[in-house]
Amino acid sequence: MTSHLVKHSTFTLERTYAPAPAAVFAAWSDRDTKARWFAALDGRYSLDFRVGGTETVHGDKGTGLVARSTYHDIVLDERIVYTTALFTDEALSTMSLTTVQFGPDGNGTRLVLVEQGTFLDNQEQPDWREQGTADWLDALGREVDER
Repeated sequence: MTSHLVKHSTFTLERTYAPAPAAVFAAWSDRDTKARWFAALDGRYSLDFRVGGTETVHGDKGTGLVARSTYHDIVLDERIVYTTALFTDEALSTMSLTTVQFGPDGNGTRLVLVEQGTFLDNQEQPDWREQGTADWLDALGREVDER
């Protein structure tokens, strides 16, 4: 019997942004804005931001990476809950549940992201996912600070 490795990981990332929650939420929910900070190199990026809607992001050419997310809960300017399946060459690599909360921080926003992940067969590591997510939250910050 072949043993397949499964790892579980949960991480929490927090950021504060100068704009109010409505502006930060809008940068997450508008396809063109999100494409700039989240999927700038992906000409096939798609976002259908609604409960039951999906988002698809493709990795760099030749990597075979595709992430498909489904939105399960959206509370305008306050909360987003979604699941993501990450595939490498069409093989499932990870499955995750992510909750993003947007709250006031003075005149700005306090964002708290919690991700619970299942990582299969060493195709991706939890620390890679956490670092990648931190990088795109930083890119979100640059996007909203420029507006």
